[in-house]
Amino acid sequence: MLNIVLVEPEIPNNTGNIGRLCVGTESKLHLIHPFGFVINDKNLKRSGLDYWVHLDVTEYQNVAEWKSQIPDVSRVFLMSSHAEKSYLEIEFQDGDWLVFGKESKGLSEEVLAQFENHLKIPMSTNIRSFNIANSVAFVIGEAKRQITLK
Repeated sequence: MLNIVLVEPEIPNNTGNIGRLCVGTESKLHLIHPFGFVINDKNLKRSGLDYWVHLDVTEYQNVAEWKSQIPDVSRVFLMSSHAEKSYLEIEFQDGDWLVFGKESKGLSEEVLAQFENHLKIPMSTNIRSFNIANSVAFVIGEAKRQITLK
């Protein structure tokens, strides 16, 4: 099972879509406060449809609380458009942690500094970033592909 972490998500529709993706890929969702919405937001539920009840989700009050639950920090991968290494260069394993930042700013320097593995999603120079739900889908897809080949 992959662990998908959203640090301070801001847009309920994105979180709902990612929750639905987690159900479909049998991944666990970890949400780190503060959120830009309330968890029972109608937009979150609309995006997650009726799948939200099947979601394995855990909420944390802050990054420190979440970090204390990680058994092996070497298997934590933070997504950043400023990273040098592509997610396509990694050999993912079952149980890995894939971490995504808030929609407006990504992951803070403070969070990035706490972990070694920073990855980027290759993209055209015509855009700053991909939508977070699309980004999660890219990385989960590659990780699941690799894990099922092992």
